[in-house]
Amino acid sequence: MANWQDERSDSKGMNDSLEYYNLHAKEFFDNTRDVEFTEMQDRFLKYLNPGARILDFGCGSGRDTKYFLGRGFKAEAVDGSEELVKIAAVYTGANVRQMFFQDLNENEAYDGIWACSSILHLTYSELAEVFVKMARALVPHGILYTSFKYGTDERERNGRYFTDMTEDKMKQLLDTVDVFSVEDMWVTSDVRPGRDEEKWLNMILRKK
Repeated sequence: MANWQDERSDSKGMNDSLEYYNLHAKEFFDNTRDVEFTEMQDRFLKYLNPGARILDFGCGSGRDTKYFLGRGFKAEAVDGSEELVKIAAVYTGANVRQMFFQDLNENEAYDGIWACSSILHLTYSELAEVFVKMARALVPHGILYTSFKYGTDERERNGRYFTDMTEDKMKQLLDTVDVFSVEDMWVTSDVRPGRDEEKWLNMILRKK
């Protein structure tokens, strides 16, 4: 962890977010493990063949990895938080790796990448690099699902850094990296109890 922080001294937002998740891992797990997310998961899975290879990129509690494995998919899980990796490994029964978003270096290894409410902790400038890395890690015409809080802000909130997205802001990013085309993009309310006022921008992208 120390070496990573030294090498990425300009990534204070991500460092702060990881510290938050390490300190609050059990609370985060308890609050997200049982959230009903089947509609979104299945919306992603319909683009993939049975048994496809999925990377849960920033797996958090392991909720989605567990669901994908239960549906017969070959799911791998990674997260930057040491504490969440431990919890997710126990919950899923899978080998969960600690890895930072910028360290994704696979080449055509996955049919789909699931980056649910995870890469939003990167700065806008860091996102371009990671989108290119995700595209490289996907097979030709592979599928990416990702989601961001809806808005234009880039800010720290309660110990975590967030880059928010609107349709126009995401289009600018996608035009810059030019590695994905949009299959679907839609706005939803937060599914957690008492937070339905919060909006999310969801998208399914296909590698060009």
